[in-house]
Amino acid sequence: MGAPTTPAATGTPARPTPAVPAANRALTRPRRRLVAAAAALVALAAVGAGSLLDLRTPAPKPADAPAGEFSAGRAYEDVHVVAARSHVAGSPANDQVRAHIEQQLRGLGLETEVQDTVAPEAGQLSGAAGGATLARVRNVVARLPGTDSTGRVFLVAHYDSVQTGPGGNDDAAGTSAILEVARALTTGPRPRNDIVFVLTDAEEACLCGASAFAASHPLAADGGVVLNLEARGSTGPVIMFETSRNNAKLVDVFGRAAPHSVGTSFAVEIYRALPNDTDFTAFLDQKFVGLNSAYIDGGAIYHTPLDTPAAMDRGSLQQHGDNALGLAREFGGTDLTALRSGHDATYFPVPGGLVRYPGWLTLPLALLAVAAVGALAWLTRRQGRAGAGRLAAGFGLALVPIVAAPVAAQLLWLAITTIRPGYAELLDPYRPIWYRLAVLALAGAILFTWYALTRRRIGPAALAVGGLAWLALLGVLLAVAVPGGAYLTTLPALAGALGGLVALRTRQTGPWPVVAVTAAAAVGVVILLPTVVLLFPALGMAMGGVAALVAVLLGLTALPVVDLLHPQAGGQRGLRALRARRLAMLPAGATALAAVVLAGVGLGVDRFDAAHPAPTHLMYAMDAGTGQARWLSHETDPQPWTDGYVDGVTDVGDDFPGLGDGELRAGPAQSANLPAPKLEVLADASSGGERTLRLRLTPQRTARLATLHVDTSTATVLRAEVAGRSVPVDPREGRWGFGLVFHAPPTDGIEVTLTLRPTAGQVALRVMDASDGLDALPGFRPRPPAVGVVGSHSSEMLAVARTYPI
Repeated sequence: MGAPTTPAATGTPARPTPAVPAANRALTRPRRRLVAAAAALVALAAVGAGSLLDLRTPAPKPADAPAGEFSAGRAYEDVHVVAARSHVAGSPANDQVRAHIEQQLRGLGLETEVQDTVAPEAGQLSGAAGGATLARVRNVVARLPGTDSTGRVFLVAHYDSVQTGPGGNDDAAGTSAILEVARALTTGPRPRNDIVFVLTDAEEACLCGASAFAASHPLAADGGVVLNLEARGSTGPVIMFETSRNNAKLVDVFGRAAPHSVGTSFAVEIYRALPNDTDFTAFLDQKFVGLNSAYIDGGAIYHTPLDTPAAMDRGSLQQHGDNALGLAREFGGTDLTALRSGHDATYFPVPGGLVRYPGWLTLPLALLAVAAVGALAWLTRRQGRAGAGRLAAGFGLALVPIVAAPVAAQLLWLAITTIRPGYAELLDPYRPIWYRLAVLALAGAILFTWYALTRRRIGPAALAVGGLAWLALLGVLLAVAVPGGAYLTTLPALAGALGGLVALRTRQTGPWPVVAVTAAAAVGVVILLPTVVLLFPALGMAMGGVAALVAVLLGLTALPVVDLLHPQAGGQRGLRALRARRLAMLPAGATALAAVVLAGVGLGVDRFDAAHPAPTHLMYAMDAGTGQARWLSHETDPQPWTDGYVDGVTDVGDDFPGLGDGELRAGPAQSANLPAPKLEVLADASSGGERTLRLRLTPQRTARLATLHVDTSTATVLRAEVAGRSVPVDPREGRWGFGLVFHAPPTDGIEVTLTLRPTAGQVALRVMDASDGLDALPGFRPRPPAVGVVGSHSSEMLAVARTYPI
């Protein structure tokens, strides 16, 4: 072979190769970028798949499973009985459900009773209805005595349903799971501690059943540990989403005793900040400790006629039962006096279990992450990979995708709901997966576009450090404001900084820098990818921007790996540079196209039909004194079917204070032959400028609830009693300053005693009752097959009101 030809040998002048600017150097520069990129991406995909597979529900066990195990097959038989039809508190259908529960528990040899009482609401749920809320409740309570009890463990679920659906998941799932857990516990040795099974009434109305038990039942007098079982959908993993304060020891038990321990301290922080309530609220009000769990995906059917046993994912039921049984056994054998700790824990799921550490570590870890990112920035500058100006620019520019992605996701959903306005009435679309993927693709498109446009000028190292700096800063902010959520950004930032430091301190052309940054990105994947997946059903597509934000944070943790998809920065000219820029835009273009296609597929696949009807809201309200009636709807942009009943907007607060304040869509309706509630004066006495009225309010038809309001222009309410129970007098603004709402009213009526200071000769009292079902009303046209009922406590309500001057 001859000698190699060189420019000098041929006489061709040498063309200088452009130097790679130091500022454009990445944290890692492998020789074979495509191989390194492929290996890193495969590794991260495997980690991500493992994290998501760990969120899967277990396979449901058949009815012939061993007696000591939880069987979804056996529990599902009870689901069919409980959710055979809608069974609101006080209804004959609810009586039948209660009888079945009693029969099952007594059949197990358990001490079983029914707590029949009048109870106030838990929390502050009645503000919209304009007054204090009470209900007649009948809780089923059974006890499995312990051998040497140190306290009591309470398994709680509600057995009533909403008026619009049979409650196949909410909460036949929790009720049937508790019955099956009770059966499993009675087949083995008795636990050390008492186990109390509490099936509450009137949860959907006002949490009144749980309030009655927690506040007044003898078994609840000394408190204990509560395990509440709920459902707000039809499928998905069971998430332990709420705890009592100072939960560290409770979470430790959950992590080791629940076979499928899915839960995050971030979810607990978010739920504490929201106005939502479950039966667990009533127990927290009485200083119990405990855990609250639910499965929440498939929220489109929540509180609707579609919430049937057939809609239930039996894997979710199996997970509910497995966890409840495991926790009941663990708490049943634990010294319950030692469960309270002085702090909340930080915890989150990882493949194979639950990571948890003391909450007092939150701020130190956040500050450590800041210090580690600072060290990475210092080393990056010292090695000449980015100067101070570029590091500052990288930090500033990293804010762009953090802001742009959630904004773009919200705009995408706004466009989709403009095309399909019926989504506004749903917690989530019926088939949301395509829209969720579209949001993730959109977040990816924004991140990739931002990176491609800034990488060449600012440099990969500066952008990577800038992204980690934002995560570390967010970690400090969360540690101060939302401590349970600080791990979301603190741990990925800390891992990313340590990975970057290792990469910069090792031989840049070897494999170890790539291994280091990939391992760091894997920490972000393990922590943030499950969070993204769980946020979608938790918040719904209407808040998909939150999931998009977390997805971008995940992308920022993986920027050194993302950089491997790009040609080495700098050093190219002419056509080579142009090709490099085009290649850099390929991921951005691909994900942007995917976002458009996925959103389009979602619109094509998730159409309203008979099996997935468009949700509509309608109710009927009539003044029995004047004979005037109207159709009402809370739809802001009425569906075509609803539009046939309502037109303008009206405020019903003056005429129907029991429906609450606020504007509703309204339209004229034919008057029906319906009686108003009867108001009788049982006693009337005056003394010292005060007037005391003892009244009986009796619905004249089968009613779900009854209300009474006092006209503030005729009297001021000083004290009030309902069924012998004192109720708070908390007047609101407007004509009807005092009001009360009573759910499941007895057929013989409700006795109310009011102590007033009259301001007029006669006191004006406005009474109303409400039943369910519009089919028999004049002028009502049944819904077509593709038109459904929205999951609202006022859907299909039929209200009749009248004013009594006394």
